[in-house]
Amino acid sequence: MSLDVPPPFTHPVEAEFARILDFYGIPWEYEPRTFVLARDARGNITQAFSPDFYLPDQDLYVELTTMLPNQIRHKNRKIKRLRELYPEINIKLFKRGDIRSLMIKFGIDDPDMLHNEL
Repeated sequence: MSLDVPPPFTHPVEAEFARILDFYGIPWEYEPRTFVLARDARGNITQAFSPDFYLPDQDLYVELTTMLPNQIRHKNRKIKRLRELYPEINIKLFKRGDIRSLMIKFGIDDPDMLHNEL
């Protein structure tokens, strides 16, 4: 669950998602781990990925994106690479439409929230 001091979310949708999790008493952590996806010849990290949330009771990482469908290729590639390198990791990508449905279901009526890309 959230700490006494809320984490510095990078997008309002993340804050709303955390609020929904809190409402239902679902424990969560915000960006708790960064996964190395690629290194150069010297071993320096050249690509990494930090999913937005971790739900420990479900052993599930959650990534949120408000990008338009034609713009999420980069994020999909990172998730695919994460699954290749860390097959034991469970991750779910919530896309713009998924987030919109979630917001409607929970009575969050802020259409501007989805316009800024995450």
